[in-house]
Amino acid sequence: MAVLDSYHCTVRPDWIDYNGHLSEAYYVLAFGFATDQVMDALGLDAAYRSETGCSLYTVEAHVRYLDETGDGADLEITTTIIGSGAKKLHLAHEMRSGGSLIATEELLALHVDSGTGRTRPFAESTATVINDHLLLPHGSAAPDWIGRTVSL
Repeated sequence: MAVLDSYHCTVRPDWIDYNGHLSEAYYVLAFGFATDQVMDALGLDAAYRSETGCSLYTVEAHVRYLDETGDGADLEITTTIIGSGAKKLHLAHEMRSGGSLIATEELLALHVDSGTGRTRPFAESTATVINDHLLLPHGSAAPDWIGRTVSL
């Protein structure tokens, strides 16, 4: 199995909230940039979107905020493709700062034809890259936080 490159960025001053920490919206923004990088790795880049009118649409996400970080912190986001189907991807993002896990995001994304607003199967070449090279191997354990629900 090939490994997806990690996404890296630095926390900007305008990402800091009134408590002096990275605001929750910017955790999601950084995770979104990591998803964009995954799309590029799968060949679903800007040229693909322009040529086909198709893109990934996030339809469900679950974020866990595990620790705080501040202005100037370096962030690293690693991504695992947990599952896939003809028209969908199940991703797991893990965000680290200073080597410590500070947030996770589980998301479900659909491959959508923007012109029709309907899902469309991945091209065979994309499905091959996902299933033969990047998908978590059958029998491998997904992170233990996958599939959790919000509850008291």
